[in-house]
Amino acid sequence: MRRKALLHTPTGEVVASYASLECKLVALGWERYYAVRGGAAGDCMLKFDKRSSVDLISLPKDFGQFSSVHMYDVFIKNRDAFCVIDV
Repeated sequence: MRRKALLHTPTGEVVASYASLECKLVALGWERYYAVRGGAAGDCMLKFDKRSSVDLISLPKDFGQFSSVHMYDVFIKNRDAFCVIDV
């Protein structure tokens, strides 16, 4: 089975870290979402929301667990800026 990668299409850059991804998402109008409620489930996820939509992107805090499911979530909500590729 082939591995997947998230490609930022305007730059041709493969996303290799959350720092890189967050910069690109912020440029597209996404903001880090910090939940007010406590709990272990919220602590293990990075979340981004967009004020102009009801969409929420939830990602595991550990980039090593960033899977194709998460990549497709980012892609579906940002079709003009990302695509998922085989590597």
